[in-house]
Amino acid sequence: MNTLSDIALRSIRRLAITVIVLGAILFLSAGSMRFWEAWFLLSLQAGFWTFFLIEFLRRDPQLLERRLKGKETEPEQKWFQRLWSGLTIVGLALVGLDFRFGWTRRTLGPIPVALVLTAQVFVVMGYWFIYWVMRTNAFAGSTIRVEAEQTVIDRGPYALVRHPMYLGLIVTMLAVPVALGSYVTVPLFVLLVPTLIFRLVHEERTLRQHLRGYAQYCVRTPYRLVPWIW
Repeated sequence: MNTLSDIALRSIRRLAITVIVLGAILFLSAGSMRFWEAWFLLSLQAGFWTFFLIEFLRRDPQLLERRLKGKETEPEQKWFQRLWSGLTIVGLALVGLDFRFGWTRRTLGPIPVALVLTAQVFVVMGYWFIYWVMRTNAFAGSTIRVEAEQTVIDRGPYALVRHPMYLGLIVTMLAVPVALGSYVTVPLFVLLVPTLIFRLVHEERTLRQHLRGYAQYCVRTPYRLVPWIW
């Protein structure tokens, strides 16, 4: 097991690299540092992720260590990681190009500031939902695996749907293009939903096979992703 200081340093490095890479994609593609929507969103993300880091270093550093393990072992999930990362990078780059060339402004009109700010709120709401998931489930890692001491969690957000973290991710990712002032890139971000569903279905199969009590939990909580729908 890594020491607390090692987990903290690796987490800080991951946070810094992520913010720098996201900022580079957005501002380089936009060709301008006057992209206020990007500054606002990056500030919200950096603030939330810093809070998340401090909170879980204090409460549950082992969860952070699990989140730092980003390499999947199964081919299907490796493809998911590549596809998810690729769609996200391309989507953010196109948002920046939209800012530069004004595709949304010319075709559909500018997005009202109130709508941009509302979408920013939804981004944060998605992150807070993910935070609730991680507070509830200490085994909410970034890869699909079942650990020896892992048990079924059926309280909190897991009483609503079986994969609440994915629900939070979807809320966040669908709000991102509008939060960045782009209508025309929304369809690309929508493609992230079936990509995430592919991962969800594979994860369910793994949990049914290897996590004791998961099949019974599926009976008690029938909805996978969206309450009362699916």
